[in-house]
Amino acid sequence: MDYNIKDVSGRLKSTREYLDISVGEMANKTNVTTDEYISLENGEKDFSLSFLNQAADALGIELIELLTGVTPKLNTYSIVRKDQGLPIERRERFAYQHLAYLFKNKKIEPLLVTAPYDEEEQKKPIHLSVHDGQEMDYIISGTLKFQIGSHIETVNEGDCIYYDSMNPHGMIAVDGKDCKFLAILI
Repeated sequence: MDYNIKDVSGRLKSTREYLDISVGEMANKTNVTTDEYISLENGEKDFSLSFLNQAADALGIELIELLTGVTPKLNTYSIVRKDQGLPIERRERFAYQHLAYLFKNKKIEPLLVTAPYDEEEQKKPIHLSVHDGQEMDYIISGTLKFQIGSHIETVNEGDCIYYDSMNPHGMIAVDGKDCKFLAILI
């Protein structure tokens, strides 16, 4: 159950129009300019996970519904077997699997993330982003160099970092191998 940009942008536009929400209002609710919103809604550029979360909230729908067109129906429990999460490609080379895509009215968005080790990234500033809410990242294997604001921390297997994700933050895998972690967005 993967998605493509044109399908998501079509659902975004049709839902916005159905709910009679203006482009300007959606741009405001998703923290982008009107021109950038139009470009996203027209499928001319890819979406960030934070934009998709904000858009789904503004439209009153589940993130998964926006991504796939399928409304989650489970409300007692949901099981996602190993390597069967909904794949989401949000950041170049990072692999995301949504671990609760079938459960409706989620209070959190749990993602299994694999950050690939890249020798070139070790020499560059860490790319930072922001999004509403809070986030918890629990390291399953490998090591991350994590930056929040001007603070840089190294987190290893078994470590957990919790933060206000409105602060600029980013991470890269270090020590010569990929890093797998559980990210919970609130």
